[in-house]
Amino acid sequence: MIESHPLQPFLPSNARLLMLGSFPPPKNRWCMDFFYPNRTNMMWEIFGQVFYDNHLHLVDTAHKTFRQKDIEELLNRHGIAIYDTASAVIRLQGNASDKFLQVVEKTDIPALLSHIPNCHDIVCTGQKSAETLCEDYGAKVPQMGECSPFSIANREMHLWRMPSSSRAYPMKLEQKAEFYRSMFQSIGIL
Repeated sequence: MIESHPLQPFLPSNARLLMLGSFPPPKNRWCMDFFYPNRTNMMWEIFGQVFYDNHLHLVDTAHKTFRQKDIEELLNRHGIAIYDTASAVIRLQGNASDKFLQVVEKTDIPALLSHIPNCHDIVCTGQKSAETLCEDYGAKVPQMGECSPFSIANREMHLWRMPSSSRAYPMKLEQKAEFYRSMFQSIGIL
């Protein structure tokens, strides 16, 4: 069964960075109606560690969810847009694993960029999203924590590759946060 993306792109007009994952997990794994909604995903803990020196700052532990309003305010304040590289997929095993996602329709990245004219950096938050993006735009998949230059829609860009925020990815939260901190500092967001 083909599954269409359930969320609209989050595109603050001041965005300098576009974060691209692969595709949201199945709805039954969500704890909020926003990106990286699986409570076991570490993305918002990474952001808490990087921006507040407290990995639980954006976590509502009492309700086993994330503080969506605070997350959106943080993203708006720092000019960080979010979407995914796939807009339609087939789940080959019915789970959230990228390795079992078959991309049916890729996201129109130039269309996203047309809404965020100050954006010159894209970060892929996992190998699947990086490979999907690079297939169409001639970018080279960078090494973990690094960036490579490429051009898209007549715009010079930098493509960053970060470790997956999935708990299944074998790296401690603190190490993942250091990769993100370094990238945000290089872009001038921190």
